[in-house]
Amino acid sequence: MIKGVLFDMDGVLLDSEEYITRAGMLMFQEKGYQVKASDFKPFTGMGENRFLGGVAEKYGIPFDLEKDKARTYAIYGKITKGKLKPLTGVREFIGRCRNRKLKLAVATSADEVKMRINLRETGLKEEFFDTLVNGLEVIHKKPHPEIYLLAANRLKLDPKDCLVVEDAISGMKAARAAGCRCLAITSSFSAEEFDQADWVVPDLSAAPEECISW
Repeated sequence: MIKGVLFDMDGVLLDSEEYITRAGMLMFQEKGYQVKASDFKPFTGMGENRFLGGVAEKYGIPFDLEKDKARTYAIYGKITKGKLKPLTGVREFIGRCRNRKLKLAVATSADEVKMRINLRETGLKEEFFDTLVNGLEVIHKKPHPEIYLLAANRLKLDPKDCLVVEDAISGMKAARAAGCRCLAITSSFSAEEFDQADWVVPDLSAAPEECISW
């Protein structure tokens, strides 16, 4: 029986891809390198270490992980001021889950600083959720199930009693590997690609009641 909902963040609660991509481009530009927005796409959803590091590898750009990531987040914090908002249906879906007394978690591959910027700027208060898990707290990134196993453990729930809400193929695979059911949002990939998801919808306003009442 469902007892908890584990939310991915980017592409599920909000869409920050445009801004983190722009922040990465500006960071590389400050280092004297021009990269394209499309260069970041293969590394979306893998956490900022890979999101930035993968592009640096592609072009052979010298990359200081902590320094360059910190600079990217500083830029990101500035360019997202007043710009981020929850995706369609997010607030209502959280309310539906709360009405059913479900426990809620954010489980994002993003670093803690980005997670907190996103929650602050969207007005999705941290107290809306029973626990927050960020990418720095796990060793293995999605599609490995570690982040969802950790989130379920913090909620003191069996993963099989949890619904994962995802927008990425790697996240869907992580959910299934963890033993969770999966609600997929087609904000980043097509419905056909979510072949292991239990439900597939365009946004959370279209989430069927059955996905939170099994």
